[in-house]
Amino acid sequence: MAEIATVEMKQIRKEFPATLANDNVDFTAYKGEIHALLGENGAGKSTLMNILTGVLRPDGGEILINGARVSMKSPGDALALGIGMIYQHFKLVKPFTVAENIVLGMEQVKILKTQALEQQVKALSEEYKIDINPASAIWQLSIGEQQRVEILKVLYRKANILILDEPTAVLTPDEVRELFGTLRNMAAMGCTIIFITHKMNEVMEFADRITVLRDGRLVKALKKEETTEQELAQLMVGREISMGRRNTENTTRNEAILRVKGLTVLNDKKLKAVNDLSFDLYAGEILGIAGVSGNGQKELMEALAGLRPTVSGYLEVRGEDISRSSPRERISRGVAFIPEDRYGFALIKTMTVAENASLKCYRKPEFCRRGVLNYRKLEQQAGRFIEEFEIKVGGPKSLVQSMSGGNAQKLILARETAENPSVILASYPVRGLDIKATESIHKILVQEKSRGAGVLLVSEDLDEIFQLSDRVAVMYEGTFMGILPVGEVGLEQIGMAMAGAARLGGEA
Repeated sequence: MAEIATVEMKQIRKEFPATLANDNVDFTAYKGEIHALLGENGAGKSTLMNILTGVLRPDGGEILINGARVSMKSPGDALALGIGMIYQHFKLVKPFTVAENIVLGMEQVKILKTQALEQQVKALSEEYKIDINPASAIWQLSIGEQQRVEILKVLYRKANILILDEPTAVLTPDEVRELFGTLRNMAAMGCTIIFITHKMNEVMEFADRITVLRDGRLVKALKKEETTEQELAQLMVGREISMGRRNTENTTRNEAILRVKGLTVLNDKKLKAVNDLSFDLYAGEILGIAGVSGNGQKELMEALAGLRPTVSGYLEVRGEDISRSSPRERISRGVAFIPEDRYGFALIKTMTVAENASLKCYRKPEFCRRGVLNYRKLEQQAGRFIEEFEIKVGGPKSLVQSMSGGNAQKLILARETAENPSVILASYPVRGLDIKATESIHKILVQEKSRGAGVLLVSEDLDEIFQLSDRVAVMYEGTFMGILPVGEVGLEQIGMAMAGAARLGGEA
């Protein structure tokens, strides 16, 4: 039986000031398939999908839906053609029920009674085998369940071409399997599924076909069985990338470089975010903390860095009590912090690279005399950072706001590791970065571990956790569900612990 092309984008061109986002790109997706769209940040994926959903209008090329040429001026036009987009950040009203959220904004359903509306949603969810209670309030649902609501929203509007942007970014492994089980059911019923992702294992496990973009151009479109993870990575970046486990050095557990005992920390709502937590971090190891975001990771890292007060607990670095030390004192004792919000906590966008590079050292005599900064020295230091860490920027005098996310993160790492810290607190260090920048950041963290630093790595990406870590902890509701060497724990165990269903076992 011949394949039926539901989406055909031919020679799509889109220009922005000083940027050619899509350079005569071809893209084809077929009925009943799951299609992965791969590419680095800036490759043109989002632009292409924004054109397909009517958010942007192309400067050239044509679009065919089910064989008919179309012109879309708005997302409403796209939805009328059966094209729906599910964004990474959900657009749900938390006090409303599932059913109310699904029909929100649809004029024709205003007169429906609640019971009839819930029956409609229940029938739709059963048709596509999506397990959800239409009467539940959104705030009662897990992240995975909220994503199902977003899927039902577009299905209710008769969409049969679904586009998902990084759909697994905040899901547990079990929720990922459930999501793709749902998508597979939808594809079997004739829907076309397009998902944007950077996770190679998901592409190889779940996609039928793959399109790779690089620098705004189509590199290759191919079936999954025709390729490998290694080839896909090479297609994305234009050179060979080292895939798989990079951190293979044995770690001798001879010194607890950071000790945490009975730590309790409140969140911004004055509720317990970290609850009586105890663990050790050893010199020359990377301890990876897995878990769904919002289980106390942010509060833990801020408390360790001295940026958030603690209710109780004892903290020690290299045998010195830092429980009541200020952030500046912790820095002087060898604690470095790479926060999850790089622009909110780590960098000042309107300042230069040289100024940002000096935020931890500007008080030193070599950079400051009698309250006057020596900008020549600051720029020399920034120049060394730029060269050593291969930071792509105009120079030390360039503003940070002109830098890409990957280069901004390299600048943070250059500054934080300049004094050879004993402890590195790394929160989501590659979040939002492309594969080349990710490779660079991972290399730096492994080098620091090899030097003898202890690295505490928080990440939602289990590939990153398994690739870099010597030991793995899972954080759930403010505590660790156990700690194990990375070679002794499997994906299923991690998933159960992330959901709070079982402990990892072993050491605590």
